[in-house]
Amino acid sequence: MKKDKLIIGSRGSELALWQAKHIKKELEKKNKNLSVEIKIINTKGDKILDVALSKIGDKGLFTKELENELLAGSIDIAVHSLKDLQTEIPNGLKLAVVTKRHSVEDVLIARKKGTKINNLREGAVVATGSLRRISQLKHLRPDIIIEELRGNVPTRIKKFLESNWDAIILARAGVERLKLNKHISSIISKNEILPAVGQGALGIEIHQDNNFAEKIVKSINNEAVYCAVRAERALLKSLEGGCQVPIGAFAELKNNGLYLEAMVGSVDGSITFRKKLRGTKSNPEKLGEKLAKDLLEAGASVILKEVYSTSRIKK
Repeated sequence: MKKDKLIIGSRGSELALWQAKHIKKELEKKNKNLSVEIKIINTKGDKILDVALSKIGDKGLFTKELENELLAGSIDIAVHSLKDLQTEIPNGLKLAVVTKRHSVEDVLIARKKGTKINNLREGAVVATGSLRRISQLKHLRPDIIIEELRGNVPTRIKKFLESNWDAIILARAGVERLKLNKHISSIISKNEILPAVGQGALGIEIHQDNNFAEKIVKSINNEAVYCAVRAERALLKSLEGGCQVPIGAFAELKNNGLYLEAMVGSVDGSITFRKKLRGTKSNPEKLGEKLAKDLLEAGASVILKEVYSTSRIKK
């Protein structure tokens, strides 16, 4: 009997459910006889909300439980915010599809509309849980004081509104997908803060033997974005980084090639290595590996060694 039902595994946060429902809608639009069900699965990252991500030292914080369900066959696909998906996919699974990308920038949420990083007061307090953001922010403004911030998007905004902080930084995609745009003071340019690898993109992970799921999800693949994030993820894998390391990257496919820009910075922002490179869409991984090598040779290897030696992180 022909299977016409597909089960999506999703985290239970408001943003994760938006993402799962979005994929459900797109799949049903492309496959008229398909019925899609969403199964909510809680992950370790959803349960531990009082510890900085950089201190937990787990590369599968938001994915492991979803991947276990994929391997067990209890769900057909897992929908991830691609920046949460580790570069080492477990045996038996694969990243099958990457969808159209939302705007990749971070945003500043402050007390006044129009506030930007450069006009925050001297010694301003900015909250974020991302070492990538901390490093680049401190590089731009060494005077800024950082506060730790965890939780889902609405929770982070609520914490800010109830605090005496000057600002917080979030991913533009999450804020806009949840229609919380009114809180955005300004969009932070990629020149100021490079996004996380995969930021703004949704990735669909499947069991490598699930041909039914693969055929269905291929209908919503965006080849240009998939090509770009392959370069970004290859760079991250070569640098052996994750959310515990200050690494930013953004790749874009243009008419004359695939462009990749990346940074590695010290946690205090005092040292930053930032480079860009052009390659071809025929081999995105080669571009990511080459740029990672260039960054390491420029001195990023010293930063990474220090980050690993002073933390619980295991490469």
